[in-house]
Parts: sequence; C-alpha cells; structure tokens
Amino acid sequence: MALNLTHQIGTLAGTPIQMDTGVVSGDSTGTVNASAVWKPVSTDLRCAIQKPDLKDTMSPPVSPCRSPVLSSMRADLSVACRAFATESPTAAAVTEFSEEVGGEMYKQGGLQEKGNGVPVFVMMPLDSVTMSNTVNRKKAIDASLRALKSAGVEGVMMDVWWGLVERDQPGHYNWGGYSDLLEMAKRHGLKVQAVMSFHQCGGNVGDSVSIPLPKWVVEEVDKDQDLVYTDQWGMRNYEYISLGCDTIPVLKGRTPVQCYSDFMRAFKDKFKDLLGDTIVEIQVGMGPAGELRYPSYPEQNGTWKFPGIGAFQCYDKYMLSSLKAAAESAGKPEWGSTGPTDAGHYNNWPEDTQFFRKENGGWCSPYGEFFLSWYSQMLLDHGERILSSAKAIFDATGVKISVKVAGIHWHYGSRSHAPELTAGYYNTRFRDGYLPIAQMLARHGAIFNFTCIEMRDHEQPQDALCAPEKLVKQVASATQKAHVPLAGENALPRYDEYAHEQILRAASLDVDKQMCAFTYLRMNPHLFQPDNWRQFVAFVKKMNEGKDVHRCLEQVEREAEHFVHVTQPLVQEAAVALMH
Repeated sequence: MALNLTHQIGTLAGTPIQMDTGVVSGDSTGTVNASAVWKPVSTDLRCAIQKPDLKDTMSPPVSPCRSPVLSSMRADLSVACRAFATESPTAAAVTEFSEEVGGEMYKQGGLQEKGNGVPVFVMMPLDSVTMSNTVNRKKAIDASLRALKSAGVEGVMMDVWWGLVERDQPGHYNWGGYSDLLEMAKRHGLKVQAVMSFHQCGGNVGDSVSIPLPKWVVEEVDKDQDLVYTDQWGMRNYEYISLGCDTIPVLKGRTPVQCYSDFMRAFKDKFKDLLGDTIVEIQVGMGPAGELRYPSYPEQNGTWKFPGIGAFQCYDKYMLSSLKAAAESAGKPEWGSTGPTDAGHYNNWPEDTQFFRKENGGWCSPYGEFFLSWYSQMLLDHGERILSSAKAIFDATGVKISVKVAGIHWHYGSRSHAPELTAGYYNTRFRDGYLPIAQMLARHGAIFNFTCIEMRDHEQPQDALCAPEKLVKQVASATQKAHVPLAGENALPRYDEYAHEQILRAASLDVDKQMCAFTYLRMNPHLFQPDNWRQFVAFVKKMNEGKDVHRCLEQVEREAEHFVHVTQPLVQEAAVALMH
C-alpha cells in the first residue's frame, strides 16, 4: 500500500551518492560521456563465483491479489526534492546512450535486429490521462520516460480508455491527453504499445483508479441490465459489455463491435502519422482487464478471493438466448434453459462441487462437454469479430495487433481446471484450451500476449495445485503449433532478481523461439527506488542481449551498478515526481 507523500520522501531521504570522478569531471551535474556508460568496469573479469540460491531471499506472492514483500530499500535520495525542481544535464547524455542501446527492435515478429534479445516495454500508470483529458503529473511522466529510455527500455504500454475518449457522446472523441503522451514518447525515442481499453478500470487486481465505461453506455446499461455479464444468482458485472449482444444494436443504434471498430478507426485517423513508427502495437481489449475472458473472478466487493474457482457468466438474456439456440441445434433443447446449476460458488474449490470434481464430474459428461464447448466458442467468436475489424482498420499501417490472455494458474493441477473453465478457456487434463485461441489469433496475424510469466510453481500454495510454469509452457507450445508470436507480462509487481531470472528463463522458453516482447508491470515510484532500479537496469540489459549471449552475470551487475551510479539524478527526479 502506498505511503503518504511526507512519509515517502522521509523514507527515501539519505546520503546522496557522489559521481565517479573517473567518469565525470568537475561538478556532479556535468555532462557525462555517454559512450562510457555501459562499458565494462573491468575488461578482464574472471568469474568463478556461483550464483547463490535465491529461494529464501524474499517472501513470494501467493495469489494474484497480493504484492510480494520487498527487501529493504536503500535510502540514498536526499537530493530528490531538488532534483524534482531542476533537470540534470546528465539526462542528455543518457538519452544519447540509450539511442545506441535501443536500436532497431520489434520488427517482423518482434525480435530486435541488434542481437537476439527480447525488447522490454513498461506499462504506464493507469491514470496517465486524467478525467479532464490532460496528462496526469506531466513532469513526472516526462522524467520517467527519460529514465526508462536511459535504461535501454524499448518503449511503454499505455491504456487508451474508451471511458475517457468517448465519454460524453457517441462518436465524439477527445484524444487530449493521449496526443501529449504520444508526442512525449516520440520525443524520447520510445515505442508505444497502445491498448484499446474497452473495459472499466476498477475492480481488478492492481486497479488503483476508477474509470467507468462511457456515460452514454452506462445510460443504456441502466435501461437494460442484461447488457452486462450476469451470474446465476443475478449479480451483474459492469466491467465490460456482455459478448452476448456483440452484434445487436443496443448502444444507441450501434452494436458493441461497431462501437469498438469506430473507436479504433478514429484512433488510426488521429494518430496515422505515428503508426508503425512510434506506435508499434495495438493491443485490442476484449474483456475485463483488457483480457479475452469472462469476468469469472471479480475481486470487487470481495465477491471472489484467490484461489476460488469463479463462476460462469452466461445468465444475461442475450447469452441465454444463444445457449437455447445452440441446445436446440444439438437436438437437446432441455440443455438450453440455464447453465450448470451444480458448479458451486465463486470461492469454492473444484472438489466442493458436483460439476468440477475429478470423479464423475459434470464437466466431462455429455452435457458438460456441450455447455463448455458453447461457452468457450462464444468467447472465440467474440475475439474473431473484433480481430477481423482491427486487422482491416490497421492493415498496412505497420503496427502489430495483439490480444491479452489471462494466466489462470490456480487449480491447474486438477483434472477439470475449473477456474479456466469459468473464465472461458476450455482447458482440462484431456483437452488443450489454448491451441484454439492461438489458431484464432494466427488467422489474423495477431500476437498472443500472456501473463504470469514471473511466477514459479513453488511460490504458490500447493494445496490449490497452482502451476504457473507448467501453464506458460503449455501456452508456449500452443503458440508454436499455431505459428503465433508470443509476448509476455508479469501479473504482479515484482522488483526482485528472483522474479527477473524467472522472466528471463521463460522468455527464452528453452525452445527455438523466444518471446517477441515483454511488458513490465509497472511505472511507479517503487520502480525508481535505488535497489529496484539497479535490478531493473540489469534485467533489461540481459533481456536485450538475449539467450545466445552467455556473459558473466557478475560483470552485467557491475555494469548495471556503474550505470545506475552515473544516472542517479535523472532517476531521482523520476522517483520523486511520480510520488506527487
């Protein structure tokens, strides 16, 4: 939980690090020779030191709702307030350096052309644009972008919120803050992954602000509550419009898919000069948290808690109408009146329910197979419709299209994989639910973006049969079979080397093909605190170098230490500015 500003500045206060006299002559704010920044401190290092086991260096997270316990952070930012008010000339030198590091990346499938590494992007704060369509904490964002560029980061990911841009009237788009943000990214030489965020912000893991759907959409929902996802107890979820009405003109004469398409087309028209150059990827939101899934595990109001199995979301009248038609088509009209009634509650475990239990569970009965096939196919059809539109709109612009899929790793070791089933992924011990998703993405040349890349199996509660590493391997295998590029994200904020090493391992996948990109969660004051920043800089460098570069880790860490030392004023400015 964030500390108040006074407490944060007090915590960060300490003795400033002096610049290396061998690098900077004269005053500490003098110009740095950028070409020397990443040169090895010693060119004849011999490494015979084994890397210690890091398993006990931190308390790992045990659920997607909890942040890890971080190690103690060094308090050496006594000049932070002064740095916030004045811009250090060091920044110019670091920017010059970072242009060398950045290179030509993220082309033709995403691999950088310099070396064989994985380009790293960083997610921007959810509230980077205010409700009045201006950049939030503009000076902080600017300082942060310069710091990220200095570390060799390829670019940033930003949510382009439907609820902000088309807030007041249908077809009226206010791109205010986004125009400024994109120009800032361009000025600093950073690429952008733009997320078409058609969901509500608030109610999911990590949501720190509240951004509702557009006012005029909410007005229509107020008139017809069946426009949003509904569970078997009648509880409505307002995060995203139900895919059951994708093709029905329920939003003031337009279908939801038409609204999404018009929004993407307006984005393309507004920023056409930046597409393919600054804007390199369009991630198309397809559900809650921007993920292609049902809102089966809503955290808001304590409805769901990890590691509950969640609940099916098919009880609005539009979904039930489709279910009825599917049952009649299958010659089983009695199956079309409702979803499973024995699938338990949000916080049950599989064996608590008749439907999900391993022995003679309803999930593997003829009815269960019918229902789960329909439920998952509706999700695939939803993705197909929106991707078809996105591909047509952004064709020949030079941008990649991507789709985010949730890493639902709890109860993965059970037979039924209940939490994946309620989310719409028909993945069981006997069926690969991720290959159909990958094949759907392949038809449109889209990237498969997957979460939970930083997690290890043993970090999670074993009684819940969590297996994030096995899940990542399954998804990687599916994308290879479908010939789809795979990108990754971390599901929780992690700043420790242990998590970074897991990401590095997962990014190479121990196969012939690496991830095409990795997006790091998230730009905030914690990232720029000294120990975290040092770890992050070394992590980015290792990712950029790629799996074929076997360099001494101690040397990389020495280089990172040296670079952090030189760029301290710039990072201090970013850290303090973000706290305001």
